[in-house]
Amino acid sequence: MKNTINLPIEIVIATRNSGKMDEMSEMLSNSAYKPLSLEQVRVVEEVEETGTTFKENAILKAETYGKLAGRLTLADDSGIEVDALGGLPGIYSARYGGDGKNDHDRNRLLLSNLNGIAEDELTARFRCAVALWNPIDDTVVTFEGKIEGRITRNAKGRNGFGYDPLFFFPEKNRTLAELTSQEKESVSHRGEAMRKAITYMKENIFSLLED
Repeated sequence: MKNTINLPIEIVIATRNSGKMDEMSEMLSNSAYKPLSLEQVRVVEEVEETGTTFKENAILKAETYGKLAGRLTLADDSGIEVDALGGLPGIYSARYGGDGKNDHDRNRLLLSNLNGIAEDELTARFRCAVALWNPIDDTVVTFEGKIEGRITRNAKGRNGFGYDPLFFFPEKNRTLAELTSQEKESVSHRGEAMRKAITYMKENIFSLLED
């Protein structure tokens, strides 16, 4: 028989992106899990994202950071795909244009690279892969989500982060950065992936813990 579970269950959120940390922590706020940052578990190492897909990078981060922390770990890899740019920035979204650039710089670069492109060709999507690493049996499960929209040439909104001010979501007639956190969670790529992950964790809570 399994031992009594002590709640909340600590889980590491393997990111140094404050926006992602806030979003993923908020999504876990009504669950049985207590999010911990990499700083809280004293993990200072950086994992190089050498995967060729969001899923591969999410798995790489979940496994590596999880083993460094020795705890149940969630990792996300996500980005924006712009059809007119052949799917770029894609997995390079957070590194678009090289080191030393902030969100504003990357947004300006993206718009610059879309100069001359017709408005009806600015279709795009956000994709997210979330990986959950279990220290008990050294296994990883993954969950994915996406949201379809288009790029707007006029950044709007102060919520969110990254490319959110440029990503127009037709169903809400606003950019992701104009949505409230609750609205964004209900429709976003990360929200979809995290809901799947949380459902899995709820249904498999015993297998994620030691006897």
